[in-house]
This record gives sequence, C-alpha cells and structure tokens, in this order.
Amino acid sequence: MNQQHLRNIAIIAHVDHGKTTLVDEMFKQSGIYRENQQTVDRVMDSNALERERGITILAKNTSVMYGDTKINIVDTPGHADFGGEVERILKMVNGVLLLVDAFEGPMPQTRFVLSRALELGHKVIVVINKTDRPDARVDEVIDEVLELLMELDASGEQLDAPIIYASGRKGTASTDPHRQGTDLKPLFDMIVNYFDPPEGDETAPLQMLVSAIDYNDYVGRVAVGRIERGTVKKGQDIVLTTFGNPDEQIKAKAIYLYEFDGLTKKPVDIAYAGDIVALAGIENFNIGDTICAPNAVEPLPFVKISEPTVEMEFSVNDSPFAGQSGKYVTSRNLRDRLYRELLKDVSLKVRDTDSTDAFMVLGRGEMHLSILIETMRREGYEFQVGPPKVLYKEIDGVKCEPVERVIIDVPNESMGTVMESMGRRRGDLVKMNQMISRTRLEYTIPARGLFGYRNDFMTETRGEGIMNSVFDSYQPVKGSINRRTNGSLIAFETGEAVSYGLYAAQERGVLFIEPGTMVYEGMVVGMSPKPEDLAVNVCKKKHITNMRAAGSDEALRLIPPRKMSLEQCMEFLADDELLEVTPDAIRIRKAILDRAARMRIASQKKAMEGNA
Repeated sequence: MNQQHLRNIAIIAHVDHGKTTLVDEMFKQSGIYRENQQTVDRVMDSNALERERGITILAKNTSVMYGDTKINIVDTPGHADFGGEVERILKMVNGVLLLVDAFEGPMPQTRFVLSRALELGHKVIVVINKTDRPDARVDEVIDEVLELLMELDASGEQLDAPIIYASGRKGTASTDPHRQGTDLKPLFDMIVNYFDPPEGDETAPLQMLVSAIDYNDYVGRVAVGRIERGTVKKGQDIVLTTFGNPDEQIKAKAIYLYEFDGLTKKPVDIAYAGDIVALAGIENFNIGDTICAPNAVEPLPFVKISEPTVEMEFSVNDSPFAGQSGKYVTSRNLRDRLYRELLKDVSLKVRDTDSTDAFMVLGRGEMHLSILIETMRREGYEFQVGPPKVLYKEIDGVKCEPVERVIIDVPNESMGTVMESMGRRRGDLVKMNQMISRTRLEYTIPARGLFGYRNDFMTETRGEGIMNSVFDSYQPVKGSINRRTNGSLIAFETGEAVSYGLYAAQERGVLFIEPGTMVYEGMVVGMSPKPEDLAVNVCKKKHITNMRAAGSDEALRLIPPRKMSLEQCMEFLADDELLEVTPDAIRIRKAILDRAARMRIASQKKAMEGNA
C-alpha cells in the first residue's frame, strides 16, 4: 500500500459516547460485510466482559477501505480506568477522531485522552455524535469543545479542527449542523482529505515500536505496532531491544507477518513504513520494546504511561470454604497470573510483600482492578482481596493524595443531597451549570472520598444521576473522611442459612444472602444501619416442642436479599474485611473470623486510643 493511500487514526471519546457503534456503521458502509451476512452490534467488543457490560476495555485494531485509501482504525476504551490502553496506542496513529455526545458534551475522559493526543501533535477531527437526540444541544457542545481545546493549549491548527455532525446509530454524517446527512461519506472524505498520510523513509533500516500485544493459539504472542521507517519481510532477521534495558538485544526472525484487513488479519510477505502490522516469531517481548534491523539497532522512545493511583492486596484464599471450586488456588498460581497480566497491561503494577501468600496490585481505579478480578475468577482462580486504598506521594516534603475531577449530572430536586454528600467527602465545587430540569456539577475530590459512594449516589438521585470521574492531580492530603457509616451483619456460626434464622436477622439490617446459602463464622451476611458490627445466627432453626410442630406457625415473609455486584462488594469493604473470590461465589468476610478475637482486638484498640 502506497503511503499516500494510507491513514492511521484512533477514535477517542468518553464512555458511552458511541465509538464502537460508529465503527460498526463504518464497516457496513465500506463494504466489509457481504450483502447477506449476519452481523452483531458492537462487533469490536469481542471480549465477553465487554459485551456484558456494554463498555470497551481493550484497544483494538481494524481497517476499512474507502475508495483506494486504506484507513487503519483503533477503537479505544472510554472509561478512565483503562486510559493506559489509549495512551500507548496513540503512538501508532497520525490523527484522532474526537467523539463527543451532542447532549453530554466533553466529559472527564474526553479531557484526559484529548490532552494526550494534543501533546503528541496529532490532528483532530471533532465528531458531534447523536445529533438526532431530541435533547441535543449542538451549539453549546461545540462551544464547550473549543473551550476545552483552549484550556489544553491546543495549537492554532488543532483549534481550527473541522467538525462533523453525525449519528453513529443511523450511520449518517454531515458538515452542516442543521442537516441530517444520508451516509458517512462526509466523515470518510474528511478523514482522507484532512489527515496526513504516515511519514517514514521506506529505504531506511527497519524500526517499529511494539504498541500492543495479541495472542494466537497457533503462533503464540504477536507484536502489534506501526512501522516507523524501513520495510519488514516475512522471514527477515530482526533484533528486539527491550524498553526497560535498551542495551539488551535479542536476535529473532519475523516468521509470520500480518496486516489488518477489516475484522481479520491477512498474511502478507512485506510491509512498509506507515503500515500497522502484527508480527509473530519473537519471544519474551513487551509493550514499549523496539523491533529493528540487525545493522541499525536504535530504540524508539515510548509514551509515558500515567502512574497507578489505587492499590489492593491479592492473597491466597484461607477461608473455611477455600479450595472447593477453584482450579488455581496456590500462591504460585496467583503470582504467575498477576505477573503475566503485566505483559499486556502497561498501566498495572504488581509488588511482592513480606508474605509469600500476598501481593500488592496497583491500578488506575476500582474498575481497572475489578475487571482483572472478574477475568481471573472466570479463568478458575480462587483468591481474596483487601479493600482498595489510594497511593500517597511525597511532593516537596508534603504528603499528597490523588484527586479526581468528577462531573455529576443530577435532577434538580436531588442537587442539595448530592452537594451535602460531596462536601462531607471533602469535595470542592469547581463549576455548576443549570439546565432546564437537571444540574451539572463539577468537583475535585480526593479519590478515597469516592470509595463506596456510587451506591449512595444512585440512592440519593433515585437512579437518575450520572457520575463520571478521571484522575486530576496529586494534592496535599485533605484530612480524614469517614468512608462507611454502616456496620456489617456477621454470621455467628458455620452452617446453612435457613428461613427462620434469616427472618430474625432481617430486623437487624439488610441481608445479602437467601435460604440455602452456606455460611461460615465471620462471613458478612448483611449490612447493619448502625456503625457497629452485629453477630446474627442465620443458621438458627425452629425447634419442635410437645406444644407445636416446627412448621405450624404462619409463613415467614422474607424481604428479598440485596444482590451485590463485584464492584459493589469492593466498595462495601471495611478496613478489617476481605472479599473472597471464587469461580462460583463472591463472599465478604472479616479478616479475623473468630468473634472473640475480633472483640479482644477492638477493646485493645479502644484502650490505646483512650490512653493517647
């Protein structure tokens, strides 16, 4: 493919603004599918977790042909916790489509990924999506995008970014905000005419940065990246230089060479500068490594990935029910799996601890770590995790903590309650925008202040609120925050929960389990409205006497239990609690299961505080 007939672009946007849906329509209108071929929505979200949750987690490569021009497209995640995926792939492209919802406007993740693209000097095409929404406010959103570009110190050319008005679901685009369009031709034309073809000297020695890792059952690990200069041929000798140690050089051979062709990879014999290719035949490579020609070994700089802000302790499961359903349960299994994750997730870090059974895992947020936990339990791993904690830094001798920028969209009647909660959690109001029936609030708040708040937020707004956050900066520690005001209902003994015991326990709080659930002493079975923990006997049976039979009383009416998702369980965890994760169950438990031991430690702690 001639460089002049090649465009490499990434689609970046906040979560749910319609990136993957727009790519679907680009496929349909560029002739990727046969006329009678059955298709699925959001075809790029191929991961089972992505389809279940309706979000993109991993950046993925594809391509479409428009006339005689090949457009390599990278679909990126929109959630802030997966920003590392976006940061690393921006080195592969020459321009970005910035997708913005016609009602919501620029959101926190829009700011984050756009700032990274502007730093690299990429050209930008602004796509105002969902213009067919009845509540679309196109003119205001355009002003907000321009304000954002100015805030981020965009260059003159970037400030003059062309604007396309689109409906990804309908597959239409237009350059006129007051006219709907009939297809995506205006968008394709803008991509071809506005974005520059990739640069790179095809006669120079080979140089390619590994920006992503793929896997194939037949050829093993596959390096994905853009050829910066030169050419690569199938079977050619190459040299790999590692990102961590540029002096280390590994000789290898390009056994397999592929280019992206629609939804598949097509084997090719040769690829040129500017092409995004997948190359197999190298062992032990990582993201950020450089593939070079043997006669000119020159490593390429890799984009700096933002540091993790949250940590959790992963440890071997030691509960009474340990080993009943997991396939991989030992510390060696756990350690190997966590370190294997580092090979493809550049924004994750793992540290060994003093204990051989526990490891600290550092990530970009609760969602980032919860996806890892869910993936591991589906693979058959059994382990337990501690509550999420923020990572502090010392800057100029001052202890600092990560601060998030939060945008909250709430009905007007809920605004007072939400503002009160944010104030209690040390949030500072930055901006307030009144709409007709809703209000948009922008806050900066310590990351630890958001732990456990999302459930309360949905209750405060009766399920109508929208909250999005992204890491903003490190700032001096703002003081204590009472993260959880509720206590736990704790199982008194090991056994099977029965209706009689649950009926008595439900008067003490909200239950998480139903009759027939196996419990053990120290397992959390519900939430108490009071700050103190309460022990309840959910296994208590009604005994037969000579006066009545066991079932002669009126039927026991049980309130349906609260079913908690993995993220909700992580948010609920108190400092002295753990989350037991197995392939078939998620259980919250006390770190110390024995009730007498817990009470003894609590009394000792109280005595020490009194002496202090």
